[in-house]
Amino acid sequence: MANKANPPGNSVNDASVLRLGINIDHVATVRNARGGPHPDPVRAALLAEKAGADGITAHLREDRRHITDRDIERLRRDISVPLNFEMAATSEMLDIALREKPHAACIVPEKREERTTEGGLDAASAHNRLAPLTRQLREADIRVSLFIEADETQLDAAVLLGAPVVELHTGTYCDAFLAGDMETFERERVRLEAMANAGLERGLEVHAGHGLTYDTVQPVAAILGFRELNIGHFLMGEALFVGLEQSIAKMRRLMEQARQSALQKATS
Repeated sequence: MANKANPPGNSVNDASVLRLGINIDHVATVRNARGGPHPDPVRAALLAEKAGADGITAHLREDRRHITDRDIERLRRDISVPLNFEMAATSEMLDIALREKPHAACIVPEKREERTTEGGLDAASAHNRLAPLTRQLREADIRVSLFIEADETQLDAAVLLGAPVVELHTGTYCDAFLAGDMETFERERVRLEAMANAGLERGLEVHAGHGLTYDTVQPVAAILGFRELNIGHFLMGEALFVGLEQSIAKMRRLMEQARQSALQKATS
């Protein structure tokens, strides 16, 4: 089944819609810990779609520590919501993206030794390396996204590179909450809001993700500049206790409550 070419609520100016992308990488992590076919990340993607996910994210790493090439092939074939292919800025990953033709390719920084993505891509410093890659993705009609820090320099770099979408890294914001540092937590929330609005002013579609949980999602969902949140690890862990569909349904409910409250406040 082909991916939808245009996900719902795709307008940069439509603040009433906040999409939820589900990252299924860590279903594959559990599978690969033992080997064999179980649990199947594609099955998780289909359950996420049933639960209301607007898109599926999968990161094909250089070392294939979780998602594999075969997973990408099956996701591209079997899901009916957009596939967001997270990739490092390498010729190998570019070749795979051009072959598989996902709806979107989100370029992320990648270090072999890291447990998970640490911080955003420095698109400003890497302009010359990224420019031919983003051009080829655009020419293949693959929506280009850059995973960056909430910083105006990086937003400007995305514009220069012709990337229509950016995803702001929420890791520092989430880490502050876990540490009980509410001053930093609020400062990061304010920064995320300011940069979401700055991205919109530049004509970008702005997403957010990394480390979001039930406890941290609502302040971000209330930022009207965001059009999509991408969440994975927490929901996969929560699914061990309540099931994947229920964990996603609760996350969506929290997001929608926060967005509707923010819209009402903005129009009152």
